[in-house]
Amino acid sequence: MKGYVSKGTINFMEKYSSDNKCIVMSREQVRAFDARAINELGIPGAVLMENAGRSCAELIKERLAEVKNPKVCIFCGTGNNGGDGYVIARHLLNSNFEVVVVICGDRSKIKGDAKINLDILEKMGQQVEQLNLNEGDIPEKVKTFTADANMLVDGLFGTGLNGQLNDEYKQLIESINSRNCPILAVDIPSGLDCDTGEPLGAAIRASFTVTFVAVKKGFTVAKANAYTGEIFVASIGVKPAD
Repeated sequence: MKGYVSKGTINFMEKYSSDNKCIVMSREQVRAFDARAINELGIPGAVLMENAGRSCAELIKERLAEVKNPKVCIFCGTGNNGGDGYVIARHLLNSNFEVVVVICGDRSKIKGDAKINLDILEKMGQQVEQLNLNEGDIPEKVKTFTADANMLVDGLFGTGLNGQLNDEYKQLIESINSRNCPILAVDIPSGLDCDTGEPLGAAIRASFTVTFVAVKKGFTVAKANAYTGEIFVASIGVKPAD
């Protein structure tokens, strides 16, 4: 955490295993790193979001390379994790994927860099679906959105989540898990506590997780493997010095 090392490739990714020496960060360390990248180095948050989302998109394209006419369904929360999802969607659309984008929650809460990327996506002509969790029938709506999808993307919650999920989000996560489809988690499986690796009532059971900057502290707990799947650490353009 004492310095930064620039990466020449924004799509740099390293697969994590317990045998590899990887930097591990807590929730507060991740927040501090992001703040320093923006405030001290002057990297706009939109650039960090672009690099993060593009890394996820590259892994999706690699994993679905043999699929004809691939379809991906992306579930986006109202914060920056959802913003990463809009970036992913844009890059997949540019690679001729069929993409379904679903906002889960109150759209009016989407601000800043996430709103910028949502606006770009819609200006490209992409339809964005809305899932109002308080209207009920969540499992059936998830089933409709994900029909014939080759992969699902979890962009609901990021590392900042530290309280128990409400019943609607628990049902949403359980419905996504039940679809029997590979899931990519953006930064952290939604519902998993960043520091403890414990599910906060429910958590996405991802096939793989693309996490940013460093392995999250909770991922090192053995029981977290059931939620993270394979873990890839992606650069957002800078990284902490070793």
